[in-house]
Amino acid sequence: MPELPEVEALKGFLNERLTGRAVRRVMPVAVNVLKTYDPPFSALEGRTFTGVTRHGKFLDLGLEEGSETAAGGGGLRLIIHLARAGWLRWQETLPAAPPRPGKGPLALRLELAGGQGGFDLTEAGTQKRLAVHLVREPSEVPGVARLGPDPLAPEFDRAAFEALLAGRRQQIKGLLRDQSVISGVGNAYSDEILHAAKMSPFKLAADLTEEETDRLHSALTSTLGAAVERARGLSAAELKAGKRLGLRVHGRAGEPCPVCGDTVRSVSFRDSALEYCPTCQTGGKPLADRRMSRLLK
Repeated sequence: MPELPEVEALKGFLNERLTGRAVRRVMPVAVNVLKTYDPPFSALEGRTFTGVTRHGKFLDLGLEEGSETAAGGGGLRLIIHLARAGWLRWQETLPAAPPRPGKGPLALRLELAGGQGGFDLTEAGTQKRLAVHLVREPSEVPGVARLGPDPLAPEFDRAAFEALLAGRRQQIKGLLRDQSVISGVGNAYSDEILHAAKMSPFKLAADLTEEETDRLHSALTSTLGAAVERARGLSAAELKAGKRLGLRVHGRAGEPCPVCGDTVRSVSFRDSALEYCPTCQTGGKPLADRRMSRLLK
């Protein structure tokens, strides 16, 4: 799943390739990917991209104002959420023939005017969650409207972080992934942050000491900041491999912890898993690998 660092890198990648260029056409292949219908996606045709921004794990592609007949005369925002198995594939040259609906991963194709390429949105697997919205304001997208603060924003200091934690009887792992609390962090980077903070994923936010709050805030900002720097300048095609190379515990169950050498362990859930180091994070005690995991006694 692309998280804040990868979406930030995609933002930069697309800014360089889209800004100042016009849309020729948008071709939805999977109907379920379209989450809005007014304005219609045909309203994008002929509009020029003005820039790309990010809201948590959402990409926000801005387009200039159009004619009154095209879409009410206002600027539009093409907002994309890649979800768990979605990806963006840039192509300098697109096939001449339009894509056909089928069982493949292609969900949507956007073609630029003047033969300047474009991109495909793809989604693997059977759970189709990739979402594309065409709106006039980002706040019209429910997922954007309820986002918590961005952890890399200047105002996200230690005091702001402590205020978010206050009184929450919520496990830290779940809190870090809760987009309404902190935006942009998913399964992989929450594992990495907790490993860097030397903290159990099941510790309750309300129980953190002052020192633990300091440690977690530092791990949160430094882990994401370092990942953003590693991803900067990578092409869309390179980002997936680049992400994995930078992970120390997530997806590395059975491998030695790079800090202490203990074996990285995993806790599996219905549709996901977390990885952690017992020595670094849970006082040497392994976590029970069941749905309602607790420390083994």
